[in-house]
Amino acid sequence: MGREQWKKVWVGSAGNMVEWFDWFVYATFAVYFADAFFPKGNETANLMNTMGIFAVGFFMRPVGGWLLGRIGDRRGRKAALTLTVSLMSASAILIAVAPTYAVAGYGGVAVLLVARLLQGLSVGGEYAASATYLTEASAPGRRGFASSFQYVSMTAGQLVGLGLQIVLQRTLSEDALHSWGWRVPFIVGAVGAAVVFYLRRSLLETEVYAESGAAADENRGTLRALWAHRREAVLVMALTMGGTVAYYTYTTYLTKFLSSSAGMAKPTASLVSFCALFVFMCVQPLAGLLSDRIGRRPMLITFAVGSTFLTVPIMTMLKHAGTFWPAFGLALLALLLVTGYTSINACVKAELFPTGIRALGVALPYAVANALFGGTAEYVALWFKKAGAESGFYWYVAGCAAVSLVVYLTMRETRDIDLNRAAVLGAADRAPEGLGKTSPSAL
Repeated sequence: MGREQWKKVWVGSAGNMVEWFDWFVYATFAVYFADAFFPKGNETANLMNTMGIFAVGFFMRPVGGWLLGRIGDRRGRKAALTLTVSLMSASAILIAVAPTYAVAGYGGVAVLLVARLLQGLSVGGEYAASATYLTEASAPGRRGFASSFQYVSMTAGQLVGLGLQIVLQRTLSEDALHSWGWRVPFIVGAVGAAVVFYLRRSLLETEVYAESGAAADENRGTLRALWAHRREAVLVMALTMGGTVAYYTYTTYLTKFLSSSAGMAKPTASLVSFCALFVFMCVQPLAGLLSDRIGRRPMLITFAVGSTFLTVPIMTMLKHAGTFWPAFGLALLALLLVTGYTSINACVKAELFPTGIRALGVALPYAVANALFGGTAEYVALWFKKAGAESGFYWYVAGCAAVSLVVYLTMRETRDIDLNRAAVLGAADRAPEGLGKTSPSAL
């Protein structure tokens, strides 16, 4: 890739890192602030309530996917990327100053809920905006490599959050962390978002969008246009299902699983996650490059086969790992399997749609799939745990991967698709009778 393309990838990734730092830090610090917003009592119940609010944020993601996907297709990728980071900054500030139950009763929960809704709105659009931007900004033969930086930046954001957690765990007492220390990462996130907002204001639009003529099409970014590509939208949901459940299981939930189910000390559990995620982050570009050579389907199929048949034994052994090295090895094995999905899923989805509907086409169905499966993964895991059947969650993750495996085996290869093949929607022949042949209103 040329210097200008690298600049676009860097700026897009930097914003994505801050977005996902704020998103994930809620989950990684939940063990410390869960009791702050609810009456003292059952620790597992309070954690479930807190993660329930975490899941609510996912259900706002389809709204964000629609709104910011529409903006990305109608106003450009830059406009959507700038708005997402602004919303994320506001949500981080709200959580940082939210009053506890002792101060305002359930008023603090209300503030927390509003903040999570804003985060859901922001991230619902951020994924598609960054996926579309990184895919369009890269050279045709390097789309897998360039788009892999989405999960490099996402993981980097989580690593910064985990690293900050480890530092705080070693410099503050347990009481201080539960009292006020958990607010620190949200303050850091708000400051980081302000910096990225400045960077994204000078972001260059992708040539694919700028030269496509899509901005002149009245259908761009509308639900009517998306309906003409409903098969691709359903495909995005189906291929996301297994990947998002596995990803959230081995990232945001892993630390809590190791500390609460495997009986590992919280600092050790955090270190296991940090080290495994660091290696995971480093292999994303390598897997992206591999997909540019052998195609996207072989990577996706490898992930799905591995997750379908190895999830149950990996999770079972993790529960009895006991010490750092066995837990690290198992966590890394799981994340290497997930790499077959994470390294390329952004470009696969973007490659399915023409320019004028690409952002919305990726955003809305992906956000719906995440709300149904990714956002509820931790809650489902805790539900099985509370019911005394924790191993049921292992089979749930494996089952979701099996469903996606069927999709990967039957979908077409997207590696060699020309992103400019349908600059203006021109999908009237694919729409139901009456659609695309009249002058539709902008939905």
